Amino acid sequence: MKFLQTILHTLNRILIQIRHLLIKCLPPVIAICGFFLLCGIVLILRGQNAFEFYKTIYLSGFSSFDEFGSVLFNATPLIFTGLAVAIGYKAGLFNIGCEGQLFVAAFTAAWVGIYLNLPSILLIPICICAAMVVGAIWGGIPGLLKAKFGAHEVINTIMMNFIALALTNFLVTAVYKEPDQMIPHTSQIHDTAQLPRLSGVIRFLPESNYLNISFLIACVCVVCCYILLKHTRWGYELRLVGNAPDVAEYGGINPRVVTVWVMALSGAIAGLAGVADVMGYRYRFADSFSSGWGFTGIAVALLGRNHPFGVFAAAILFGLLNKVALDIELFMNVPRGLFLIGQGLLIIWVVCQEGISKRINT
Repeated sequence: MKFLQTILHTLNRILIQIRHLLIKCLPPVIAICGFFLLCGIVLILRGQNAFEFYKTIYLSGFSSFDEFGSVLFNATPLIFTGLAVAIGYKAGLFNIGCEGQLFVAAFTAAWVGIYLNLPSILLIPICICAAMVVGAIWGGIPGLLKAKFGAHEVINTIMMNFIALALTNFLVTAVYKEPDQMIPHTSQIHDTAQLPRLSGVIRFLPESNYLNISFLIACVCVVCCYILLKHTRWGYELRLVGNAPDVAEYGGINPRVVTVWVMALSGAIAGLAGVADVMGYRYRFADSFSSGWGFTGIAVALLGRNHPFGVFAAAILFGLLNKVALDIELFMNVPRGLFLIGQGLLIIWVVCQEGISKRINT
């Protein structure tokens, strides 16, 4: 009898957790469905076939392993920046500096990959660790300024973005630029510093597909962030400081220390987005290589409800949308800007839904 009661109690807890998960997922799902419905309505008003648009989405993202691999490739840097924003947000911090953090980390990875010539088993981890350290320093500085002087992290991270972009631009144009090149970039990193493509592991992927080991690193990072937030003392301190800093301080937790290490951790994770590009795609640092990944990561974190697995799903969605935006411009003659407007409305709807749900709960 007790055994049966235990099973029923366990099933009841699982059902409650599933119910809570569905409630959390409902606003983003409604927003996504509304986004695609709005796109279809706009196309009908333009005198175009909405079903052709939905067909293009399928063909662009899911018609083959090659297409889906490209979606995952586009999503990889967004997973890192989304996680970086989500980690900071859980601690009550808004890291808008992911763009600068990934730029300095990318340049660091390129510099180490160019000037160190070691076997892959040594050079790849050294490049990644060096990039993460520099990203952590770049993220930790605003955290230190907030902890020490109370300076708001939003202003500090925005200013650090300008410094990072200007600094890396100077280095790649005036110091490390490869000669006779239209677009400023460094020389190529050593072969032993390059992340291998997954086409060598997944036989369904063609060799031309750019999906590489950085995607697997992103998956590991998602799992590690989930474990950190849900099953460690540091994650508990982080969430408590984010929800009730006064209570955390009363309980013996120093919010200033948490602020510094959380911003440093956020910067290190954002730096991995730069690593993915330099070591897994271009094999060099190129000026203005990012298409706003640091800022898009904010939208990814919001859509993913600041949950690691939610961020992963949202990043894949944005990877699909970025690929579809180019394809519909090529095949359907639909301006890409129109599609990007829809993405902006999608994020606004998610933010509004979150505010409404908080008011209902209170």
